[in-house]
Amino acid sequence: MAPKPETQTPATSSASSTAAAGFSSVDPLFHLLRVLPYSFLRPPRLRLKIPTLTLPSPMTVFTLVLLTYFMVVSGIIYDVIVEPPGIGSTQDRLTGSVRPVVFLPGRVNGQYIIEGLSSGFMFLLGGIGIILMDLALDRNRAKSVKVSYAAAGISSVVLAYVMSMLFIRIKIPAYLS
Repeated sequence: MAPKPETQTPATSSASSTAAAGFSSVDPLFHLLRVLPYSFLRPPRLRLKIPTLTLPSPMTVFTLVLLTYFMVVSGIIYDVIVEPPGIGSTQDRLTGSVRPVVFLPGRVNGQYIIEGLSSGFMFLLGGIGIILMDLALDRNRAKSVKVSYAAAGISSVVLAYVMSMLFIRIKIPAYLS
């Protein structure tokens, strides 16, 4: 003979569900405390809305990336950690007067704050020049606008390169000579 399949009665069904949930106590006080407060308490009806996530505009993201790039190449982290002076000074041997110095000469791994900001601006100017040259290749723009973008981009890149090389020659006098 084959064994009979067990049928669950409602009493055994609730007992097995409470046992599965971890409530296997036989104590009637436990069951009373578990059921009694919830017989007259009702949860509040909350009208909560799921917040909608709006992404920032592409121009906002571009601006944040560009500012982050400027801060990194300017050496802001170095300036915060080392706390160098904003600008240096040197005394003239002949007259004895003190004159300001923007670049820290002879030290490649050190900088004044103004030196880092001016170098970072030149790198930023070169990057913006490359972006302007890319915008000059757009076919949907008028020819005069494309020429203006190309001229501004090329002049920005050339100016940034020449000034960066000048900064390096001031910083390291015998560099590339």
